[in-house]
Amino acid sequence: MASQIARCIRPGTISCMLRSPNQLSVRCLSGTSQCSSSNPSDKYDNLKAVKTPMLPPDSYKGKKVFVTGGGTGLGKAMTRMLSQLGAEVAIVSRSPDVLKSTSEEISGETGNPVHPIPANIRDPEAVKSSVDQFVEICGGLPDVVINNAAANFISPSERLSPNAWRTIVDVVLNGSMYATLEIGKRLIEQQKGANFLTISTPYAALGSPFVTPSGAAKSGLENVTRSLAVEWGRHGLRFNGIAPGAIYTKGAFSRLDPSGKFQKILTDSTPTGRIGEQEEIANLACFLCSDYASWFNGEIVMFDGGQTLQASGMFSSYLKLSKDQWDQAESMIRGTKGS
Repeated sequence: MASQIARCIRPGTISCMLRSPNQLSVRCLSGTSQCSSSNPSDKYDNLKAVKTPMLPPDSYKGKKVFVTGGGTGLGKAMTRMLSQLGAEVAIVSRSPDVLKSTSEEISGETGNPVHPIPANIRDPEAVKSSVDQFVEICGGLPDVVINNAAANFISPSERLSPNAWRTIVDVVLNGSMYATLEIGKRLIEQQKGANFLTISTPYAALGSPFVTPSGAAKSGLENVTRSLAVEWGRHGLRFNGIAPGAIYTKGAFSRLDPSGKFQKILTDSTPTGRIGEQEEIANLACFLCSDYASWFNGEIVMFDGGQTLQASGMFSSYLKLSKDQWDQAESMIRGTKGS
């Protein structure tokens, strides 16, 4: 039977090719008026981001929180919301000026103390000192520990130097482990319960090209999270994680999307039709570390609007087909004879 071809051939548009009756092939490059391309987040209010705290006011009143990488990006967003909910927060990173600015900004907004503690978490002695400072400033060990410090950049793996690999793994995996061990041992000794949160990434479980060091380090951190959830649960310590997809932060996107084009690709490949907002991960983090989530333990929450599922689906490219194209495809499929 002769091939049947239906094309949307406008330059730079979707190319949808219906070939022989027993073969349907779709190559989706971008949406057009002829193809299904509406953005769900523009149409449906329930897909829009809510940026206000979801927990009741004062949910964290009397709680002390230790956040690594809390001066910028996602760490700053989580610190702000924790402070809005009444927490006393200490933010830890190696940038004193950034920490000072962030702590003054947030405490000025919320009226709750935010303490800057400069430390290089790649150094276990510096981590120990930061915990000592936390105890002195806050009057005790933390109720919540958020391992958020990150290092990442895109690079073909054949271009990576041993130092580049070591730098990322030292921050993401080793630094987080130093903080977890230092605080965890003290909590166990003092018989004090606490909640730990790991900030991971979807490709920690699935893998991804061009971010091998970060993926390996985050994967190790997820293993630590699940392992200690079991081992230290008897000591009143909960461990959970969040694997956020694309959430815009200036620092991360400058290293992972230097051209500015990748953000649109991610938006177009996410079922909800947008990337995430910083306040959304802050809300999830505040919930997981709160008393409302006391039965969450050992979980890594995939938080990416369904982007990972869509990317892994064999037939996800068919989402770009219009109703007319589906009608044509159905007609061709019904006309197929044999197996």
